[in-house]
Amino acid sequence: MKQKKNTKNLIVHLTLMMGVGITVFPFLWMVFSSLKTKGEAMAVPPTILPQNVVTTAYQTVLEAMPFAHIYMNTIISTVITVAVQVAFCTMAAYAFARIKFPGRNILFLVILSVLMVPGQIFLVPQYLIIQKLSLLDTIPALFLPNLFSAFGTFLMRQFFMSLPKELEEAAVLDGCNRFQTFGKVMLPLVKPGIVALVIFTAKFAWNDFMWPLIVNTSQEKMTLAPAMSFMNGQYLTNVPAQMAGAVMAVIPMVILFFMFQRQFIEGVAHTGVKG
Repeated sequence: MKQKKNTKNLIVHLTLMMGVGITVFPFLWMVFSSLKTKGEAMAVPPTILPQNVVTTAYQTVLEAMPFAHIYMNTIISTVITVAVQVAFCTMAAYAFARIKFPGRNILFLVILSVLMVPGQIFLVPQYLIIQKLSLLDTIPALFLPNLFSAFGTFLMRQFFMSLPKELEEAAVLDGCNRFQTFGKVMLPLVKPGIVALVIFTAKFAWNDFMWPLIVNTSQEKMTLAPAMSFMNGQYLTNVPAQMAGAVMAVIPMVILFFMFQRQFIEGVAHTGVKG
């Protein structure tokens, strides 16, 4: 029995190691390619490790576009999107989970219906709204359509529903009003869910490609994802420069995940828990 158990554990660990390798290999390939020359990056058969480590690709990216300006645009758009979306989604989720009002379930189903259709359907109405507001080719145009999320509301509602009602009753007996109960009692208890929502929202906002490309036309108002597409050549693409830009673009998301990975995993694991 012990030998059978050890064999089973070995198979599980080998499978997990293969999964890790498949997941990490593209990232390592991106890093190694950014340190190669153009010829070595396009060589056939390809090589994994660079023969001569060079950093000219990073210098090329910084010279080819206003990278610092684009980076700041992405940071501003992401921070505002995350802050406002977390505030709106937590308040809406608490209302749907804890406050009984006429039409609550119907309204929640309407919000969930947004998740059932492709996001591309909303591009034209959103563009027309931004156009009517005279916000085309501006920084606010990047984040205004993303300030509320049906997914975030659903995610946080699951966390609020998992909390016992006795907590609210005790807070009311202590003299707390609805806002105090929400902010001082309920909100700290759903911290794992908030962290998970922050990471999901930040990842979406940071990697958003289609909407910034549609609503903004100048490089000075672009974010990282669409700005990287401008480095595609008509006949020849500078692969090391593209990889260098991708490496610099992905670093903040990697740092964010490793800083809050425990809370993120805990939040995702408890998403479907209902008390």
